[in-house]
Amino acid sequence: MQSVKISRRALRSAAPFHRASPLLAVLLAAACSAPAGSPPPVPPPDAPAPPVATAPDVFLDPPPPVAREFRGVWVASVSNIDWPSRPGLPVDRQKSELVAILDRAKELGLNAVIFQVRPAGDALYASELEPWSEYLTGTQGRAPEPYYDPLEFAVAEAHRRGLELHAWFNPYRARHPSARTPESPKHLARTRPELVRKYGRHLWMDPGEPEVLDHSIRVVLDVVRRYDVDGVHIDDYFYPYRERDARGREVAFPDGPSWTRYVRSGGRLARDDWRRDNVDRFVERLYADVKREKPWVKVGISPFGIWRPGHPAQVTGLDAYSQIYGDARKWILNGWADYFTPQLYWPVAQTAQSYPVLLRWWSEQNAHGRHLWPGNFTSRVVTGGTRLWPAAEILEQIAATRGDGGAGGNVHFSMRAFLQSRDSLAEKLATQAYAEPALVPASPWLGNGAPAAPRVEARAAASGAEIALEPGMDAEPRWWLVRSRSGDEWRAEVLPGSARTHAVPAARGGAVPAEVWVSAVDRMGNEGPPAAVRLPQR
Repeated sequence: MQSVKISRRALRSAAPFHRASPLLAVLLAAACSAPAGSPPPVPPPDAPAPPVATAPDVFLDPPPPVAREFRGVWVASVSNIDWPSRPGLPVDRQKSELVAILDRAKELGLNAVIFQVRPAGDALYASELEPWSEYLTGTQGRAPEPYYDPLEFAVAEAHRRGLELHAWFNPYRARHPSARTPESPKHLARTRPELVRKYGRHLWMDPGEPEVLDHSIRVVLDVVRRYDVDGVHIDDYFYPYRERDARGREVAFPDGPSWTRYVRSGGRLARDDWRRDNVDRFVERLYADVKREKPWVKVGISPFGIWRPGHPAQVTGLDAYSQIYGDARKWILNGWADYFTPQLYWPVAQTAQSYPVLLRWWSEQNAHGRHLWPGNFTSRVVTGGTRLWPAAEILEQIAATRGDGGAGGNVHFSMRAFLQSRDSLAEKLATQAYAEPALVPASPWLGNGAPAAPRVEARAAASGAEIALEPGMDAEPRWWLVRSRSGDEWRAEVLPGSARTHAVPAARGGAVPAEVWVSAVDRMGNEGPPAAVRLPQR
């Protein structure tokens, strides 16, 4: 894991700016307006004592660094896996369920939510390009009543809790077998049926059609432009996983029209190579286009956890390279994403697909030093059963991730596991692996400047301390990192950068914090120098 380290030299070079308290500001204003020779105003006897403004060197030690680790969870909407719990819930119930998910994520020490907004050519947000999802309202194309925008709501509520919000898209799926209502007239299967293929019980946008690539990229960029998301995320459904007929025989994906057109146009690639090239071009263009729009928005990919059997040597299993045409090794070697989340959905001790062995292989491919945040099959945790896992398996996988020098966090599938907390999983994470807070690791290739030190005012209050915050250089940060000391104990909190006031809780026994340190963190995860104040002790 990466850590934030604050040197004494950095502290001395960024002496904290202490704003006058509101009380002192009033007194100064009154003094300036009084007639010459008038006695200075006298503060009321119950006025709170102002903070003691001191230079950083007066403090014994800087606060301990806060861990850098991505702690994410997928919130799936397809088939109503995680949210909403069923189609057509009243809007108030939808909102309360989503708030409960975000509250739970915060309680568990997570710092990011990957929220599925496009499960099958549809939208869980207001879109001019695709219809409202039936998983939200019960009927594809029907808006919520009373109206609200779930993605806008999710972004605001996540940020209020110090959580990143990444919008998760399925790039090609057009209809899932769990769908129950007809496609909206606005759905691609209705507006451009020649671009969509029926495959088994699914409908699939044909990756070989250039207009499909254009449409899916346009959908993602529309969200990037209009919503304050921290990242966009695509999953492992590129070409579909193989379907079989009633006799168990594999059924070929019906992309004959696009393949024939490619060959007639002079294309020279073999069919499998052409399919891989179609997906490669989507991934490469997605990354470049998002960076042109908003460079700070992270692009993430969660490929199948095995690139090819035999890589590394002991690994067996599905060949994602040849079966779903996802050459994820090429993407990570070329740096075509800001983070990679290979779905390492097997136990540590399972030799043929060992979690740490696969993780090490992915680390070795990471030529550009992008983030590697493996995915965990956390929903496999249950008490009882022969193929399911105890909570200890997930704790062991997190430990293995932390022990791998190339990885910096985990993403859990899915939120349901934390809401149900089988085998006390949630409680074990909150008190063990995630007992201390963590910041999302910085992405220096997106920009490595640091925000200026903030201006901070603090004063004792009955419940602890109250602080007022102003950004340095008038540039609003993405987050505030607030650390407070009471006795020998330090507490860290992450606040949205839009916050201008915050109540710092009292320590055990009601003690007022002795010190409060605040630093700004920008959208790329860079932390600036801190400002510090000392509060008078009772």
